[in-house]
Amino acid sequence: MGDPDVLEMVQEEERRAGSEERFFEVSEQDLSSRESSFLISEEPRSAKRYNLFLRRRLMFKKDEQSKDSIFFRDGIRQIDFVLSYVDDIKKEAELKAERRKEFEQNLRKTGLELEIEDKMNSEDGKTYFVKIHAPWEVLVTYAEVLGIKMPIKESDIPRADKIPFSCMLGPLKLPRNVKHPHAEYFTAQFTRHRQELFLIEDESSFFPSSSRNRIVYYILSRCPFGIEDGKKRFGIERLLNSHTYSSAFPLHDGQYWKPSEPPNPVNERYTLCQNWARFSYFYKEQPFNLIRDYYGEKIGIYFVFLGFYTEMLFFAAIVGLACFIYGLLSMHDNSSSTEICDPEIGGQIIMCPLCDVMCDYWRLNSTCLASKFSHLFDNESTVFFAIFMGIWVTLFLEFWKQRQARLEYEWDLVDFEEEQQQLQLRPEFEAMCTHRKINAVTKEMEPYLPLCSRIPWYFLSGATVTLWMSLVIACMVAVIVYRLSVFATFASFMESEASLKHVRSFLTPQITTSLTGSCLNFIVILILNFFYERISAWITKMEIPRTHQEYESSLTLKMFLFQFVNFYSSCFYVAFFKGKFVGYPGKYTYLFNVWRSEECDPGGCLVELTTQLTIIMTGKQVFGNIKEAIYPFVLNWWRRRKARTNSEKLYSRWEQDHDLETFGSLGLFYEYLETVIQFGFVTLFVASFPLAPLLALLNNIIEIRVDAWKLTTQYRRPVAAKAHSIGVWQDILYGMAVLSVATNAFIVAFTSDMIPRLVYYYAYSKNAIQPMKGYVNNSLSIFLIADFPNHTVPSEKRDFTTCRYRDYRNPPDHEDKYFHSMQYWHVLAAKMTFIIIMEHVVFLMKFLLAWMIPDVPKDVVERIKREKLMTVKILHDFELNKLKENLRMNSSDFAKHLIIQENKVHLAKSAT
Repeated sequence: MGDPDVLEMVQEEERRAGSEERFFEVSEQDLSSRESSFLISEEPRSAKRYNLFLRRRLMFKKDEQSKDSIFFRDGIRQIDFVLSYVDDIKKEAELKAERRKEFEQNLRKTGLELEIEDKMNSEDGKTYFVKIHAPWEVLVTYAEVLGIKMPIKESDIPRADKIPFSCMLGPLKLPRNVKHPHAEYFTAQFTRHRQELFLIEDESSFFPSSSRNRIVYYILSRCPFGIEDGKKRFGIERLLNSHTYSSAFPLHDGQYWKPSEPPNPVNERYTLCQNWARFSYFYKEQPFNLIRDYYGEKIGIYFVFLGFYTEMLFFAAIVGLACFIYGLLSMHDNSSSTEICDPEIGGQIIMCPLCDVMCDYWRLNSTCLASKFSHLFDNESTVFFAIFMGIWVTLFLEFWKQRQARLEYEWDLVDFEEEQQQLQLRPEFEAMCTHRKINAVTKEMEPYLPLCSRIPWYFLSGATVTLWMSLVIACMVAVIVYRLSVFATFASFMESEASLKHVRSFLTPQITTSLTGSCLNFIVILILNFFYERISAWITKMEIPRTHQEYESSLTLKMFLFQFVNFYSSCFYVAFFKGKFVGYPGKYTYLFNVWRSEECDPGGCLVELTTQLTIIMTGKQVFGNIKEAIYPFVLNWWRRRKARTNSEKLYSRWEQDHDLETFGSLGLFYEYLETVIQFGFVTLFVASFPLAPLLALLNNIIEIRVDAWKLTTQYRRPVAAKAHSIGVWQDILYGMAVLSVATNAFIVAFTSDMIPRLVYYYAYSKNAIQPMKGYVNNSLSIFLIADFPNHTVPSEKRDFTTCRYRDYRNPPDHEDKYFHSMQYWHVLAAKMTFIIIMEHVVFLMKFLLAWMIPDVPKDVVERIKREKLMTVKILHDFELNKLKENLRMNSSDFAKHLIIQENKVHLAKSAT
């Protein structure tokens, strides 16, 4: 679309009595074509209209024009889009100038109006600005092409705003004129031949600015600029990539810190900044309708999703905090930590060395603080919270489907077809294709790329993703090697240094190694993520995806797979592998036959998993918010500093926006990716860290306002785009929800100490009054020091003959010494039984809830039916009245014609 050479415009002038409107008819074949565009012919306007335009233009002097104006110099035509470029002194300067000339000529042929600002009028003295205005004829033509719905009658369906206890939520509400800036209307797809049907009060404001910039960008992305290397080249994106133009963007309504002055329209940017982008409004609801009107449905639905997810996190955070408080209050009553901290019990238990030669024997009570800390997250409420989160995630996804269905109705997306935008051919795909074939559905010729041309890139793409995922695993192994190699150093150093005597009780070698290893792992994650983002975007472009939807889906799959492995691999290792394949004293397993495998704390690996999760999750959120807030702010400040003055009041609206950061076509993609990765931390490992929902809730409250602030104040206005859902991210969330049930069941069974305690309580305890007394001693096996191999025994001699280690194995005096005891198999059977029962219970409840909760609420179904009925009735009445009017006109014409014929007959008779 937008190609003057492809498009044939059939133009007919339809005149009625007393009507001055012009309609342009396009053949049905052109209307359905995806590759051609509607062009408004450059027929000279009437002399009267042209003279009026000149008189108005002369009324405005450029020097007196407001610097915040969003109009052409005539003060009448609104600027819908801006292109900028700088003179190039390199060898391609002439080629770029020729491209621009051809491109701008073709834009004028489509009916767009252009006005160029010379570089001498720009603040930096070297940037040209091309201002673009879409006149009414272009807007109505492309509104029909894009299937934009416009109002035909004010709706008689009352808003569904009333919710239970709404009077108590008054402080959270926004003013009504901000929450609902416009009345509700019945709508229909716009058509040029039924303009009388639509509520057109003012042609200049009938189409909102988001629809106007969407239409202009649609033309820009398909307008050709010449033939190079035997191929037709077109699209603003290609011109931006070749630096023919330096930027292309729609204008903001005005300055964000003050309302617009006449004749500018209402400054929605200022309204958003005052009611949405202020951090003091963190407790307020979001103005979703205003966001949709200003930025389009695609960005609007992201903020609806983020807001809904944050609201649901509130309930998970309350339950998680209650579980944490329960662990805090019951800490002193925990028999396991009491026994470990008791000098007469834990102080008398000698543990085997944690590394070969350099590590010494140690007493169990040295882990007293760690055992108490472990109880905060490993207590009776852990199982309850794991099951609760399995139900919570199901409720979240089912209620989100309902919220999404309600949003589709409210935003006129019920009949929205993805083909209108996401399934359109990418200009890059059309440019690369040399073959054409008939589309089986449309029966039209369309660009086609043979599979054999794509296969090499698919192989390269798969190999690249596999290589980088392998690199993540290699980096994780490197961090494990670091922890193994420095553990002995930390242990010997902390033992020898007298100055560290006071910190040994809470900063043990295990905790020190775990903290430094987690921090190092987080740094590695950020570095790998930085490089992979750029490589994955390049690889996806080389695959030459056919549509925008295919491009986003391909990039989403690559980025999510990598980030899943990158962020979660270390947590999976600690939860399911660390300490599980250690062996036993005298027969330890070794990594690469050099480093002895890591052991868990006597209380289990849950504390380390909690530490790992906290550092990665919190670090990622803090780093992400700082990056999102500081990075664009610093860049914008630097651009203003490089100009002749950094005062924004002194240069024009298009220059102000030009100096802002670009949001980019993938800006929203990374916002979704960040939210989904956080969702994984909240659900996949929540059994080990019940405070994860609370941290996510606090982060999202800040995230919403940071995103709003940067989008409103620090970024150029993005091109509006439509979307009726969060797309492929919803499928990813469903997959993670199912996986979370299994991971939390395995964490409770294998990482937590819950199941061994229950087995001891019901099967091995001999104390009826205090059933858990003696559990610590029961969970530790005995090893004879004399059985240590010479190359692993500590260098210093000791006067004791045995040491203890965490496992269920037979003692040295048993005929099957050091083999797993019967209790080990009992515990293992209990763990597997627990996993099966928990998974089946949670999955059963998930399926029941999904079946009970309808995808579309009943009241929304009724509203959709009512609106469809009313729309059909309005269209029927309009066509019926139009038919009656035409019949009246035809009958009067027929009567006149009959009278004339009769008069002719009479005249003929009188003449004879």
